[in-house]
Amino acid sequence: MATINVKIHPIIPDGNVGTLFYQVVHEGTTKVIETDYKLYLHEWNSETEKLNVHDADAERFAYLAALGKRVECDMRRLRGIIMSLDLRIMPYATDDVVVNFADYCSRRSFGLFMKEQIGRLESMKRMRTSETYTAAYRSFMRFMDNKDVAIDEFDEKLMGEYENFLKMTGTGLNTVSFYMRIMRAVYNRAVDEGITDQRYPFKKVYTGIARTVKRALRFDDIRRIKNVDLSNEPNLAFARDMFMFSFYTRGMSFVDMSFLSKSNLSGGVLSYCRRKTGQRLDIKWEKCMQEIVERYDACGPYILPIVSPDKGDERLQYRQCQCRINAYLKRLGRMMGFLHPLTMYVARHSWASVAKSRNVPLSIISEGMGHDSDATTRIYLASIEASRIDEANSSILNAL
Repeated sequence: MATINVKIHPIIPDGNVGTLFYQVVHEGTTKVIETDYKLYLHEWNSETEKLNVHDADAERFAYLAALGKRVECDMRRLRGIIMSLDLRIMPYATDDVVVNFADYCSRRSFGLFMKEQIGRLESMKRMRTSETYTAAYRSFMRFMDNKDVAIDEFDEKLMGEYENFLKMTGTGLNTVSFYMRIMRAVYNRAVDEGITDQRYPFKKVYTGIARTVKRALRFDDIRRIKNVDLSNEPNLAFARDMFMFSFYTRGMSFVDMSFLSKSNLSGGVLSYCRRKTGQRLDIKWEKCMQEIVERYDACGPYILPIVSPDKGDERLQYRQCQCRINAYLKRLGRMMGFLHPLTMYVARHSWASVAKSRNVPLSIISEGMGHDSDATTRIYLASIEASRIDEANSSILNAL
């Protein structure tokens, strides 16, 4: 049976950097498989044939983690090739291992490469992006009936068929674009790494942004949600309160609500940084906000009872709670006769819409559905004095 070792070549004249290679040994014959995996010599342990990542900074750690997964992937493939050759019983040479591996590299698995990118994002703590990549990967694999495909097989025809699959299964146009842009980013990275050639397979699929149905509610509908009697429906009441808290706080996103710390509230002002953009926002603390907080009296470091450090993965708790609340809000929306699904996101759009309907100047608000990007929202809000925004918010809340 052939054996595989991972070794490193120092690059001359720079003796501090090297490239990894695989040494294939079988029946006294040795062959070398070169790679373009570069690293510093001190980052490789020749005895254990493992990477040294202990002293690496965050950026270098992410690179080495991704490199380590590439090596693990290659080693799994090499061992699989050797096992297949051994099962044939017929004699084989080291050249057979090298040729089979070269064929694998020329038709590298999209699934494995996508998983590497997801792992790279996770190692960089970019959890939300890794989740969106995972969603795109699962969508594509459903289209492929869970059969992997080589990156070299990506072409206009395959992507066109995937786009048609998404549309036929009821996927919205913006979600189609969302998946396609992620797939394109992964494909382009494979091109940059020399894994495949650029064939522009996404040239004819939709990657734009379509205008969607306006999700904002009228002011009277917001008042109805606030005042509806849900005393016999505690789950619906909690979902309603979270919806109203978002509306009260100028359409705060659910992820920001979930991780509001009690230390964020001081001197009658709620101060926090948006997780999506890093932008700092200061909101005057109003009586209606305090009433919701007192109604639930959350234990632990957070203002609202959405996540708890004592219950494990906080991000998982946030996502599960968001799903539950949106499900209850949709039920509430149906009970109240709304034509479109009621979700937490509707609260964000509704604040902007109600503010506009009450003649609040456009220089003070950002109408969520009227802007093409978060950058526009940030530009508008960044130049507004906090007191003027608070005045606008108070005028809306006092009218309820």
